[in-house]
Amino acid sequence: MIAVDTNILVYAHRPESPLHERALVTLDELHAVGSPWGIPVHCLVEFAAVVSNPRIWRQPSSPSAIADQAAVWQESRGFRLLGDDAVVWSRSCELATRGHVAGGAWYDARVAAVCLAHGVRELWTADRDYSHFPAVR
Repeated sequence: MIAVDTNILVYAHRPESPLHERALVTLDELHAVGSPWGIPVHCLVEFAAVVSNPRIWRQPSSPSAIADQAAVWQESRGFRLLGDDAVVWSRSCELATRGHVAGGAWYDARVAAVCLAHGVRELWTADRDYSHFPAVR
């Protein structure tokens, strides 16, 4: 299974992003192949927070535009929404300890833990901070 991180979702959604076309093609390829792929719930919430932020965008995305975009992804062949469970917290702590992370990298540890809990073999991201977690490539 492949998981998609927040930054790729933002790039695909926001046409003014310099990586917009590349992100769209990436997500279109996932849909076309129909292989199992997913988005961690945390990444979907973070996506909504980023694209609706008026400090970042002149015209932030509305809640309905965000919901519509998420629905398109969720209706894609092979899609799964990747949620947390009781094991994710302890796995997050293990990953954070092994990766010597602090601050915002805890969010990345959580995403990595969710991915591992769901059998994700690849996390597609533009974020280099995941190098702290070699179990997720």
